[in-house]
Amino acid sequence: MVDIKRFRLRFVTDRKGKKKEVIMKVKDFEELLEDLNDMAIVAERRDEVKIPHKDLVKDLKQNGIL
Repeated sequence: MVDIKRFRLRFVTDRKGKKKEVIMKVKDFEELLEDLNDMAIVAERRDEVKIPHKDLVKDLKQNGIL
């Protein structure tokens, strides 16, 4: 899960004090986009067949990958 508190965010507000825009470091923005992309991939793959780790390692060894 994304912990938004780790980013140093600044806000642009209108005359009534309502937040309208966010200012953040480009590096933080890129990290946030990467986290969101990772979560989208997890959601897409949620229903895929899972393979136990020991079976994966065994298969990789049998195929000469490990």
